[in-house]
Amino acid sequence: MLKKITMYYKRLRYTYIKLAAGILFIAALFLPSYTKWEDTGDNIFTIFLNGNEIGVIGEAARAEELLQQARRELVSDSDELVFMDADLKLEGNAVLWGRIDDDEEIQERMGVVLEGSIRETLQRSYVMKVNNYMVNLGSRDEVVRLLQSAVNQYDTEERYQVGLVHAEGREFNVLTTQITDTGKQDVYEVQACNVPAIKGGFTETMDAMFDGVEPSKEKDFEDYETGLISMGFAEEVEIVEAYLDTAQLTPFDQALEEVIKEQAVNSVYEVVSGDTLSEIAIKVNIPMDQIVAMNDALENENTTIRVGQELIITIPEPELSVDRQEQMYYEEIYDADIIYVDRDDWYTTQTKTIQEPSAGFRRVVAIISYRNNKEVGRDIQKEEVIMAAVPKIVERGTIIPPTYIKPISGGRQTSGFGRRKAPKKGASTYHKGVDWAVPTGTAVVASCGGTVVKAGWGSGYGYVVYINHEDGRQTRYAHLSKVLVSVGQNVSQGQRIALSGNTGVSTGPHLHFEMLINGSQVNPLSYLE
Repeated sequence: MLKKITMYYKRLRYTYIKLAAGILFIAALFLPSYTKWEDTGDNIFTIFLNGNEIGVIGEAARAEELLQQARRELVSDSDELVFMDADLKLEGNAVLWGRIDDDEEIQERMGVVLEGSIRETLQRSYVMKVNNYMVNLGSRDEVVRLLQSAVNQYDTEERYQVGLVHAEGREFNVLTTQITDTGKQDVYEVQACNVPAIKGGFTETMDAMFDGVEPSKEKDFEDYETGLISMGFAEEVEIVEAYLDTAQLTPFDQALEEVIKEQAVNSVYEVVSGDTLSEIAIKVNIPMDQIVAMNDALENENTTIRVGQELIITIPEPELSVDRQEQMYYEEIYDADIIYVDRDDWYTTQTKTIQEPSAGFRRVVAIISYRNNKEVGRDIQKEEVIMAAVPKIVERGTIIPPTYIKPISGGRQTSGFGRRKAPKKGASTYHKGVDWAVPTGTAVVASCGGTVVKAGWGSGYGYVVYINHEDGRQTRYAHLSKVLVSVGQNVSQGQRIALSGNTGVSTGPHLHFEMLINGSQVNPLSYLE
């Protein structure tokens, strides 16, 4: 009985071994998704992408290949740069039996994870720079359209075409503008097709002879072609290709308005001889009250201005200015330039007209230069004077006149120049100066250098000082408590001449200050610096 059991056990073990061998054989042939175990370390790898478990693979290097394939497939329909997170990690294990996933399944899962991690898509764009202004446009075509729109404002015939070329001396990817006159191109093509015949011998000799006998005629007015002759941008334009987020791009219509629309730009005007505020306003085409408002040194429209003084003016200018030249024929009534005769013994404030002008009439062909809509130059090519203009001749002084300062430090103005209600009995109803209330004993200084012509008691003015100045003006200081100068004494601007007080017909301690021109009182505040 024991022998039978032993034989049955041996047969059962043998059957089990054959069955196991058969299963292994079948697995090797028909189950390739299982890897055989080898004692060589990790032989199965779990893939993680951006923290997400993707699947299991048998070769570590294959995971990177599948990731690259997934990336390429995801951006295959885009011409732009696509940025996405792709943090790939592998977790290896050494196993006897292990199931691995299909490559297509792994790649598909990677694509889903990558698509959800796209951070931004950068579009191929163009950055245009004009001085300190920069704008980002979505295409090269938009750049050209914008620049062409700036040119077309002044080119009604659309002869001038804008193109982009590589900027010489700059990096390869820096572009600039090139404006081409298509009308001239056509002329050049015709000329190229009509090459003149080569002359020689007798023909050349005769041509030379007649050239000497018949000099070239001066062009008549009808020989000049009118219209645009040149076009260009005033500023250097630089264009660089870049990749930008769509949020950084400026819509075309907005960019067009920013580049072409005139913006307020502060500029400086230097006063020249003969200028007045009204004449400056006409020159710069800005209302006089706006010029006064922009300049702290101008109290009102009557403020005196000096040669060389700089005034702030606001001129409207676009970000991108267009320079152009036009050849024009016109007939006009014109004025001759003023002729100035300098007098070295006169002040610059003194002028005298010694010849009145009269207008003339002429026919002209001129090349006129413009920056945007403003004329910046005029070059006369031909002129025929029908009736000559007579110039205005003006004598003018060359000596810079003296300046005047407030004769007292601080103080509160209590009475201005002109009509007023008399502050007390005996006071004038027409105030001939300016009053500043100050404590008795406050220092009074000479408003301008000159010669003292009166120093002492002045009836209703109390103690006074009168000073004559080089420009013929006189200043007076009244109601003083003490006089510090004497008649005939020369004083300099800012020198102490007296102490303020309350003498004469006075309502309290103050300084009364007058200025006289040609013997008549004027408002001194109009002449103080």
